[in-house]
Amino acid sequence: MPKLVLMRHAKSAWDTPGLADFDRPLAPRGLRTMPRVMHALAQAGLAPGHIICSTALRTRQTLALAMEHWTDDIRIDMTRAVYEADANTLLDLARSAITGGAPQTLAIIGHNPAMEDLAAALAGPGSDEAALDRIKTKYPTAAVAIFDGEWSGLKPGGMRLERFIVPRELPEM
Repeated sequence: MPKLVLMRHAKSAWDTPGLADFDRPLAPRGLRTMPRVMHALAQAGLAPGHIICSTALRTRQTLALAMEHWTDDIRIDMTRAVYEADANTLLDLARSAITGGAPQTLAIIGHNPAMEDLAAALAGPGSDEAALDRIKTKYPTAAVAIFDGEWSGLKPGGMRLERFIVPRELPEM
């Protein structure tokens, strides 16, 4: 069954005065967190065939860390639209990605509040209610929402939230 993976970028640094938000790098904590997140995704058997990623520095660095665990045979679309997106824009980007040769698994690496808003909107019947409550409370950095359902259901309330991976809940490696 097709899967949609919504990954928020890893923890970014705020300690450089005057640095534009778009240019903020990952913080040391973000660098340490990603191997645990990627291990959890590997255990779930998730490797995307297509990734849509923001062009902001912290998302590009998150993608680079993810690619250490995924194969090179993945279509990657880098777009500033993800950086500037709201939930509807992310949904439009996802719909565009699945037209013609839809991947089995599509991943979006982006930012809040769009990631949280899209995840909350997509969750439909059969969703993990505890995971949905956690998403609505907080979608922390490097968290990943995993949805399944037919691509025809890629609309509000049309997918099933299968799991919500939060780094602080993962074991140390």
